[in-house]
Amino acid sequence: MAWSIVERDFVAETSPKTVQTLASLRQFIQFGMVGGSGVIVNLTVVYICKKFAEVVFALNEREVFLPLLGTDFNIRWYNVFTVVAFVIANIWNYQLNRSWTFKGVSSVGWIRGLVPFMITGIGALVVSQIVLVLLMNPGSPIALSESVFDDSTGLRTKFYWASALSILVSMPVNFVINKFWTFRKSPKGSRVVLDSPIS
Repeated sequence: MAWSIVERDFVAETSPKTVQTLASLRQFIQFGMVGGSGVIVNLTVVYICKKFAEVVFALNEREVFLPLLGTDFNIRWYNVFTVVAFVIANIWNYQLNRSWTFKGVSSVGWIRGLVPFMITGIGALVVSQIVLVLLMNPGSPIALSESVFDDSTGLRTKFYWASALSILVSMPVNFVINKFWTFRKSPKGSRVVLDSPIS
């Protein structure tokens, strides 16, 4: 992590525990900024998917994509759009976190680091999908009001608001898991190098 002159002077006069706390706070703020840009990427992809489906295929995001066999439940197009947006935004977030928030912390390769990041994200995606369905389903106790979110304008589009709210639910949990798993420091210890094969 690069430090400015003011930060170096402050660090010289501060306890190691305070420095560690401030470094974690700085990481959290950077993670939040990356997450904020990821929300913009996510919502942009949601918007593009929705408009593309409307214009090219005359599809509404609430239409059924795939019925879940043996149940009254369905996967809807809005679920598909948010999964596509999730994948693109998570790759965006991973690269920014790797090169900025947690720069120099992880020594694993790009793909090897992406796998736990995406697995962590999948947990957040599941929670996000549950929240999204609850906000979109008119029979849900937390459904967004049809009278307010009547899809008459972009700002009153229920799907956009449900997407944004479902994204915001997972940020703090996502930070903690990524900090301590995806971007954890390599364990300290001695490394054994063999000069000849073990027989």
